[in-house]
Amino acid sequence: MKKVIKLMAIGVATVAIFFTTNVKAQTTPPSAWRLGIGVEGGIPTGNIHTTEGWDLGGTARLQYGLDKNVAVMLTSGYYNLFGKDYTATIVNGNSVTTVTAKGPNFGIIPVKAGAKIFFNSPIYISGEAGAGFETISGGSTKLLLSPGLGWANKSWDIGARYENFSSAGFSNVYGLVNLRVAYGFTL
Repeated sequence: MKKVIKLMAIGVATVAIFFTTNVKAQTTPPSAWRLGIGVEGGIPTGNIHTTEGWDLGGTARLQYGLDKNVAVMLTSGYYNLFGKDYTATIVNGNSVTTVTAKGPNFGIIPVKAGAKIFFNSPIYISGEAGAGFETISGGSTKLLLSPGLGWANKSWDIGARYENFSSAGFSNVYGLVNLRVAYGFTL
């Protein structure tokens, strides 16, 4: 939980720095196509937080402005979750065994569509839905839901969001708290 608070504090501080500069904010021009290339990083939550320490990835986002305050977007890329060391102690009668292991690294390919709404330019809220394809052997396809909050100008887009990955029966639910920094340009 401390890591989540620390990550969110870093995100808020980053957005605050941009508020104090004299950058002309951009809403989304109607009928304008944009492409953003981003780097993402964060921490896992839910069922995988005990074996995975953090994630790093890259995404491409295609965005189309419906009007000056609303854009639709299509996002895809790759997230790599890095396994962390964890220790288990097994007690069997008078015998105590301690085992240390490293959680497996694994990847997820997100494919999602959504909308971005500028409610106080340059601040926006976003929502996306789609699928997350696990790249490990025996991996599955997860329902992916992702609300977010961000800041964007003509070139840069910085956003924080929670990505929820779930499967049928909700037996293996996990998430990512991610910060995305992207450079975008008009097509």
